[in-house]
Amino acid sequence: MSPTAIALILIAALAHASWNLFSKQAAAAGGALFAWLLAATATACYAPVIAVIVLVTRPHLGPLNWVFLVGTGVLQTGYFLFLQRGYRLGDLSVVYPIGRGAGALLAAVAGIVVLGERPGPVTLIGIGCIIVGIVLIGLPGRDAEQPDGAPATRPGTGPAIGFALATGAFIAGYTLWDKYAVSTLRTPPLLQGFAAFPVMVLLLSPFALADRQRTVSVWRQYRRQVLAAGLLAPLAYALVLVALSFTPVSVVAPAREVSVLFGVLLGRRMLGEPDLARKLAAAAVIVAGIITVAIG
Repeated sequence: MSPTAIALILIAALAHASWNLFSKQAAAAGGALFAWLLAATATACYAPVIAVIVLVTRPHLGPLNWVFLVGTGVLQTGYFLFLQRGYRLGDLSVVYPIGRGAGALLAAVAGIVVLGERPGPVTLIGIGCIIVGIVLIGLPGRDAEQPDGAPATRPGTGPAIGFALATGAFIAGYTLWDKYAVSTLRTPPLLQGFAAFPVMVLLLSPFALADRQRTVSVWRQYRRQVLAAGLLAPLAYALVLVALSFTPVSVVAPAREVSVLFGVLLGRRMLGEPDLARKLAAAAVIVAGIITVAIG
C-alpha cells in the first residue's frame, strides 16, 4: 500500500471515530433530533459538490437505482437512531467497537447464508476473532463493584450492547445494499453514499418540526458537535473512496477498521471511560478478525 493510501485511510478512520465521539457527546439530546441536524448539515455542505459531479458526469439512473438511493437512506436512518440510543446508554469504547465488529460479522454471515458463499478456514478464524472480541469488550468492567467485591456491569451496559448489536445489523444491511447498488446497478459510489443524508432529513423532519423548540435547543447546546459530525461523516467515506480509486478494496476495507482502536482511545482520552487496557485489547481482536475475514 502506498504512503498516500495509508495517510488517507488513517485520516478517514480518525474522522469516522471522531464523528462518533461527537455523536456520543450529544447522545443525551435525543437521537432523532441530533440525527436530523447532522443529516441537514451534511446535505447543505455537500449538496453543491454532488450537484457539480452529477452535472459533469451525467449518470444514467433507472427506477431501480432510485429505489436503492432511497433505501440506503432508510437503512442509515435506522443505523443513526440505534447508534444514538446505544451511546445514550453506554460508553463510546463499548458501543462503537461492537457496532463495527457486529456489522462486519453479520455481513460475512449474510454472505454465507444468503449468497451461498463458502468461507475457508481463514475466514472462519476471522469470524471467531470478531465474536471473541465482542464478548471481551462486553464483559463487566471493574470500575464498579458489588458488595461482595465482584465486578459489576456499569448501568445501562447490557441494553447498550443490545443497541450496538442492532446497529451492527443496520451496518451489515446498508453495506450489502450499497454494494449491490454500486457493483450491479452501477450507481456512482459518491451519489450512493451521499443519498442517505437528504433521505434522512425527509424521514426525520416530522420529529424535528413537531418539537421545534427542542430542536432549536439541541442545535444551540450541541452546535459544535452537529457541525463537526455533519462535516466528518461524509468526509470519512469520501476519503475512503479516493483511496479505493488507486488501491485494491481488499486492502482498504479492512485497513479502515483501525477506526475501532481510535474510538476506544478517544473514549478514554476525551470522555474518561474506564478499562482502557481490556477494551483496547478486545478492539484489537475485533480489528484482527475483520482483517482476517477480508483477506480470507
